[in-house]
Amino acid sequence: MKDWWQATFPKGRQNLIISDIQGYPVQISYGEKGRGKPLILLHGMGSWSYNWRHSIAALSKHFRVICFDAKGFGYSEKALSRREHNGHQIIEFQRIIQALCDEPAIIVAESLGGLVALALAQESPQLIGQLIVVNVPVFTKQLPHWGMSLLAQIPREVIETIDSLRLAYLFAPLLREIMAIERRRVLFDPSILTKEDVYWITYPFIEFPGTIAKVAEELQIAAREIENWQVNKPNMLTQIQNNLSAIKCPTLVLWGDQDSWFPVSHGEKLHQHIPNSKFQILSNCYHDASTGAFEELNAAILEFLRDTKF
Repeated sequence: MKDWWQATFPKGRQNLIISDIQGYPVQISYGEKGRGKPLILLHGMGSWSYNWRHSIAALSKHFRVICFDAKGFGYSEKALSRREHNGHQIIEFQRIIQALCDEPAIIVAESLGGLVALALAQESPQLIGQLIVVNVPVFTKQLPHWGMSLLAQIPREVIETIDSLRLAYLFAPLLREIMAIERRRVLFDPSILTKEDVYWITYPFIEFPGTIAKVAEELQIAAREIENWQVNKPNMLTQIQNNLSAIKCPTLVLWGDQDSWFPVSHGEKLHQHIPNSKFQILSNCYHDASTGAFEELNAAILEFLRDTKF
């Protein structure tokens, strides 16, 4: 099967070295296509750049589209020897923008990526010109899926052992089937997920040791954040919620009308807390909007960017 990066981006997969929150160098994989203002696509938990496969060509007709895998995901470095610090994604995203863009970027971010983008818009507003967030877990009270809760509870040492033994590789057909079932559950029309999609969605988990361990670690961080929020202990989730009014850039909040993970009411609430924002519902859309409602999603993004200037 032809390499997805080579088939999608003129220069294929490129690598960037940034410093993480602890000052260590880390390799980030990315691709870019098109010319014009930089538009960065940021994926959610457990995903990688492939999740934006239906948006890259459409948006690159108008912008310089940059798609990257966050640290620990996809083709980017896993840094297994180090424990992650809460908030590391925000610092790393900041440094990726600074390395790749010489002007404020347009950010399109889905799910957990949207939460990272909201935090960055608060902390480093000079880096973001326009912001589009989709189905963001900003007001969630729990991890939305049983599999996430399970991974968050398993000791990291156990997950690392599974990775080191390459069990995901040994049981690849089973893993692909399980992940395909779960991904179809967040799509309004499950039949649109092809065998090729399943192959690439699961590829990092099967081929790159450490992927499962890093996803589990991120879920553990998220679970602690939610727990601290519920008992009023200091946490970044509350900080992001309390500072939403500080986001000044033009912002579009998009939400799937049938998102069972994070209800539409969360999107309406988010819109109400961001002064310069618009809110739009995506019809016939579950949680995975970039796959399940990409035509409406792309149209909404382009219309918003055409109507708002910075």
